[in-house]
Amino acid sequence: MKPKKTASILKKFLLFNLTTFSILGLFTIFYLKAIQPNLVKKRATDHKIIISNTVDHLKRLNVNYSEDGIRTFLLSTRFLFQSLDRVQFYDLSGKLIGDTNILDLDQNVFSRSDVIIEETIGGKKSTNEPSFEKSNEKSDDSLKKILQQYKGTPLTLSEVNKNDFFVKTLSEINLKDQNIGFILVSEQANDIINAVKERKDFIIRTVFAVALVILIFSMFLNKYILKPIGLLVKYSDSIKKKSSESISIKKVFVRDDEIGKLTMSIDEMTKELQHRTNRAETFSNDLAHEIRNPLASLKSASELLDKTTEKNESEKLLKIINHDVERIERLITDYSQMLKDEASLSREKMSKINLMEVINNVVEDFKQDLSNQNKKIEIKIKEKISSKNGKFILGIENRLEQVIANLLDNSISFSQNNQKIEISIAETTKNLVMTIKDEGPGFSETSPQKIFKRFYSNRPKSFGKHSGLGLNIVKNIVELHKGTIAASNRINTKGAQVEVLLPKFS
Repeated sequence: MKPKKTASILKKFLLFNLTTFSILGLFTIFYLKAIQPNLVKKRATDHKIIISNTVDHLKRLNVNYSEDGIRTFLLSTRFLFQSLDRVQFYDLSGKLIGDTNILDLDQNVFSRSDVIIEETIGGKKSTNEPSFEKSNEKSDDSLKKILQQYKGTPLTLSEVNKNDFFVKTLSEINLKDQNIGFILVSEQANDIINAVKERKDFIIRTVFAVALVILIFSMFLNKYILKPIGLLVKYSDSIKKKSSESISIKKVFVRDDEIGKLTMSIDEMTKELQHRTNRAETFSNDLAHEIRNPLASLKSASELLDKTTEKNESEKLLKIINHDVERIERLITDYSQMLKDEASLSREKMSKINLMEVINNVVEDFKQDLSNQNKKIEIKIKEKISSKNGKFILGIENRLEQVIANLLDNSISFSQNNQKIEISIAETTKNLVMTIKDEGPGFSETSPQKIFKRFYSNRPKSFGKHSGLGLNIVKNIVELHKGTIAASNRINTKGAQVEVLLPKFS
């Protein structure tokens, strides 16, 4: 079955934003569609208040609902309609009987004009008195349609006329529990259109701004985060699949942010794992090689043991067999312990340690062991540190004890009775220097550093008690503590010395 191909983070991010935009877009469309009706409804509410006040005035003033009565009413109550564009009164048949459009509602000139009589040449007379009948002798067809829709409750309409937006409210006029006509309130409401347009423009600008921000953020996300992560994924996959393709991630190292630190950490971890793998492979090969020699000796001795009849020869062969078995057992035990130590070293935490106290504790244990074995080997400690804080390092106490114990054990194995082993500790600006000197035969090699290699061959007579891994383990522990270790022959005297440098705690 083919593994399901997963989408990249960038695609998921863009898909999420697209989905969010779509949902917000739908809500925005609904919102924009609801703006105008809501504003018209609010304006109609104001109209209904004016209509209610007008009807109350008609009742209170006992106005005769006719052309003359409504004209007089409009002249006396002009303040009611100053905020409106037009107020029209109709009778039940739809005939216009009153209209604020033919009245001058300016307070300075608001008065009935005198009737001017003009006499023509033919002797006919005419007046300039306004009349609704000349322009409105017939009911408006559109109003009739509106009246047909009227159901007894106020009716609100909106229309566009010559690029102007109008809101109209139609309501019946009920006096003395009797419907006597209709009132139509009209108001120019271009501010509603402007408000809707402004909100639409604002939303569009906001959408473009957010889209631009998301685009810029997506480009940043892809270039500075997703691409480096993708490179790390390819790098780890190539290591996992042991690909021959070389993928370099060094260009990400220059970054000081989390991605750079992560890249460096992965690179260091990969190199460490590769180093451990190579070391484990080398250890296994070396162990197999080291075991092969005692096994061959063991096989030869066992074959000869079956054929020999002499007691002395049999005892000699049994000693060889016992020696080889001890050697194999020591190799396997030390190798297993070395692997456990390496695994535990990566998990253990370092702390502030007084190196002088660690040395004293280990030396006391060795002195007791030497006394129990009746060995006359003297161990001396020389301290060349004056400051109290100069004795501290950052390390793992039991591992440092292991270092000192292995070095002392190695010196003791090459020392004879009545010889001395000296441990001195001094300090430099940045390091503590621990030196272990003995009076043994010293190193025969031109390069004493070979003693830190695995299964070093120049061993004391008690060969079966040593696997040749001890000093290699010491070197690994010292390097874990960011220190160095070196071996050399003593100058002007017989013996060897091992010098360990460890960084001081700061």
